[in-house]
Amino acid sequence: MDRFVQRDPVSTESTTLRDLSMSYFPNWQLKTEGVIAPDERLPAGQTFAMGVQHVVAMFGSTVLAPLLMGFDPNLAVLMSGIGTLIFFVLVGGHVPSYLGSSFAFIGVVIAATGYAAGSGPNPNIGVALGGIIACGAVYALVGLIVMSTGVKWIERLMPPVVTGAVVAVIGLNLAPTAVKSVGPTTFDALIALMTVICVGGVAVYTRGLVQKLLILVGLAIAYAIYAVLTNGMGLGTPIDFQKIADAAWFGLPTLTAPEFSMSAVSLIVPVVIILVGENLGHVKAVTAMTGRNLDPYMGRAFLGDGIATMISGSVGGTGVTTYGENIGVMAATRVYSTLIFPVAALLAIILGFSPKFGAVIQTIPQPLLGGTSIVVFGLIAVAGARVWVVNHVDFGNSRNLIVAAVTLILGGGDFTLNIGGFILGGIGTATFGAIILNAIMQAGEKSEEPSEVPLDDTKA
Repeated sequence: MDRFVQRDPVSTESTTLRDLSMSYFPNWQLKTEGVIAPDERLPAGQTFAMGVQHVVAMFGSTVLAPLLMGFDPNLAVLMSGIGTLIFFVLVGGHVPSYLGSSFAFIGVVIAATGYAAGSGPNPNIGVALGGIIACGAVYALVGLIVMSTGVKWIERLMPPVVTGAVVAVIGLNLAPTAVKSVGPTTFDALIALMTVICVGGVAVYTRGLVQKLLILVGLAIAYAIYAVLTNGMGLGTPIDFQKIADAAWFGLPTLTAPEFSMSAVSLIVPVVIILVGENLGHVKAVTAMTGRNLDPYMGRAFLGDGIATMISGSVGGTGVTTYGENIGVMAATRVYSTLIFPVAALLAIILGFSPKFGAVIQTIPQPLLGGTSIVVFGLIAVAGARVWVVNHVDFGNSRNLIVAAVTLILGGGDFTLNIGGFILGGIGTATFGAIILNAIMQAGEKSEEPSEVPLDDTKA
């Protein structure tokens, strides 16, 4: 995750407790122009409009992730709203953030359930839910520890070389799944490539909010082209719009009970490393943008995210995480008021109770999802490299080089360990391997005695 250097030197656990005891929720002051701080608010109408914009920002990714895992997108949107409200309450309204479906779970859920991305409902969803709940529980425990000890130990345990490698592994491990999810025919493959071009075109040729919604807008354009080619010209499999007409405007989403399997838990729990890194980076980003020290609320942010993930998984929803898309909206608008997020959450909950909205999502053809998967999974892999670049990871350092190299191969090659029936998949092996290997090599660096005569590589 990105490292943001702006810190408050007086931030300590004692000041954390004092700050939290003064006022659990901010006393939001009305402000109508300029930068709107987290403890300020816009007029009611503008607050509602900003809430709508944040729903739009989170929408594409929050809907796409459950589709790729075979989850109910209606339920995912509903639980994103509920999760955001939980987060808002636990951080006392001090941290502006929206919780949406986490892409970090896609690879491990697919591995744990044997699901083909985008091929309808996941028949083994219960097994995945048990792992998601376990991951959320570990995440919540990390939050409680951070509330007592501070966040420094996490930064030491997971330096950028480790977090970057693990994020990249998530994308690389998904590469075969993305390719296989395109479809069996040449027409399907061409449609998938067309979808990639649509998304890329939005990324390059648009600006502002449309560019920020490149996945959603690109998928919508590809959907329209597909409808013309199939429903209009008779090529491929046409879209069944009758599903939309038959769906009710209001109803309950599909709920699913979790099942607990040790093999699935061992695959999915390591995702907590990614979630911690994501949340840490996002809170640091908001700290840098607002000039407000939010370190005192880091543990509460982890706890809120973990509890929201557990509650979502307990009814059939995806794991959730803080969303960079919404941070991007805040950066563009310079409106950081935390009151916007409960408004956005309530709007998402309303959408989640609309089967007609879900029916629209379910009509997205398989090749379009396959093409989108190629883009999204590739972006996840590249995001890991971006962590290295932003944090100036030195690959001239042997420790960084070995940690990154070994992690990428273990994860990308799906190196699996079976120890007495306990199965640890490629992503889990790579995650724990990166942390352990980095710690061992870091200890070795500290034990080395400095050379009396420094070596000059230029003379070699």
